[in-house]
Amino acid sequence: MVRSDASARGGRRGREVVFAVCTVLAVALGLLTGLGQRPAPAWGAGGGACQVSWTGNQWTGGFTAQVSIINSGAAVSSWTLTWTFAAGQQVTSGWNAQVSQSGTAVTASSLSYNGSVAAGGSVAFGLQGTWSGGNPTPTDFAFNGASCQGGSATASPTPSPSPTPSPTPSPSPTPSPSASSGGGSGCSAAVVCSGFEDQSGSSLGGDWTVAAPDCSGAGTVTVDTAVAHGGSRSLRIDGRAGYCNHVFAATTKNVSAVGPVVYGRYWVRHTTALPADHIAMVTMEDAANGNKHLRLGGQNGALQWNRESDDATLPAQSPVGVAQSVPLPVNQWSCVRFAVDTTRQSMDTWLNDQQVPGLHDDGVPTADIDQQWLTRTTAPRPTTLDLGWESYGNGADTLWYDDVALGSAPIAC
Repeated sequence: MVRSDASARGGRRGREVVFAVCTVLAVALGLLTGLGQRPAPAWGAGGGACQVSWTGNQWTGGFTAQVSIINSGAAVSSWTLTWTFAAGQQVTSGWNAQVSQSGTAVTASSLSYNGSVAAGGSVAFGLQGTWSGGNPTPTDFAFNGASCQGGSATASPTPSPSPTPSPTPSPSPTPSPSASSGGGSGCSAAVVCSGFEDQSGSSLGGDWTVAAPDCSGAGTVTVDTAVAHGGSRSLRIDGRAGYCNHVFAATTKNVSAVGPVVYGRYWVRHTTALPADHIAMVTMEDAANGNKHLRLGGQNGALQWNRESDDATLPAQSPVGVAQSVPLPVNQWSCVRFAVDTTRQSMDTWLNDQQVPGLHDDGVPTADIDQQWLTRTTAPRPTTLDLGWESYGNGADTLWYDDVALGSAPIAC
């Protein structure tokens, strides 16, 4: 199972980083407050064609924005969102949409996988650009030609300066799972679909077992009836610092045939900000890599993927790379989703339905993001699923997991 390696325990140093936080409006207030930023007030009200949230981050001369749209009208099979940049900002790239600019007019158009938006449904995309003199948030959005002025929008938060511009994110190789799975844990068709409601006591049973590979220490796993995301039970992990204090809850379900894309989703709540040192929270044995683990955790205070076999990380642990990831909010439930393609190098990760640019592997090496990750060209083949806490240095935390799912189709939050 999970093994210690010298580089994982001794080769990492904390860096002071600036995070480019891209979130939906529902979690933007919590994340930005945690970063010491002030959320801007909303404007407008009424019945326009759409509602838009614009969550931005800027540094001297550059910016990124995550744009979320709620379709307030009838269902559409394709869409465009238009606006103007009042201060002459210039778009340099976009992801999850085709973004073009003519003068001050900007158009974002749907791609092949995200054109259909139901009435009341939502879609999101991101962009990067440059500015000089000023970078005000647009206010004249139109959805498929109809003004959103009667809807509502939330402007960018007060920008936090960044010493280094963010790299250009690449388009997503896999579509963001749609919000079609509703109610409860919303995963009845998945191989793993657990809200831990079948657990009868404080000790794990049924489809879950405790795993502490290689060595066992102070970490514990219990079924908690005091804290839950849905229902009345959750999985509680008391994770301790130090490698041998790792502990996991492992599913006994056979997930080796899930695919060709492995879609995962879990809700997590924790009490302590991610440390500078490397930690893992979700591990999966990779049959295409000698059963070494594919690990989703954190380092330098932000979420990251790590590969046990060669200690590669996604994103790279440079200030620019880490700034393309996000912290995991504390003391609140957060939804984490991922998609791992077993046929080619392609991975994506979403936090609360917003794609994390730094946790995006599209098979084309991008400096500070997936260039190091792509030194291995063989696609991973996950065959297990473990949830818990593993620290390769300093770092202890108490976590709760709930509404966990793993399957061959997208699973919504």
